[in-house]
Amino acid sequence: MSYIDGFVVAVPTANKEQYKEYAKYCIKIFKEEYGALSCTECWGEDVPNGEVTSFPQAVQAKDDETVVFSWITWPSKEARDSGMQKCMNDPRFDSKTAPMPFDGKRMIYGGFEVLVNE
Repeated sequence: MSYIDGFVVAVPTANKEQYKEYAKYCIKIFKEEYGALSCTECWGEDVPNGEVTSFPQAVQAKDDETVVFSWITWPSKEARDSGMQKCMNDPRFDSKTAPMPFDGKRMIYGGFEVLVNE
């Protein structure tokens, strides 16, 4: 069964187009070179602050930031592990040569086994 990497990040709202271009750049590499099946990037539209927890709280979103929810679908955990290792060693993802249009320190992420996919 497939494997999912999920991500939530706060992006300065003014950087929406820059983020979109950065995402396209990354997706091309993940799909064409690292073996990802698909990549999805979602710009927050109705993401309320919670009283106990919420997406904005999880990434310490500021008033001028928008929450982005993303995921990469891999054919297996092994393919994901291989693809992410390539990413970590790829100079095209070096923050000095390809800076992220958001604060990566506040990104939350994790790998997930698919239980149900209908």
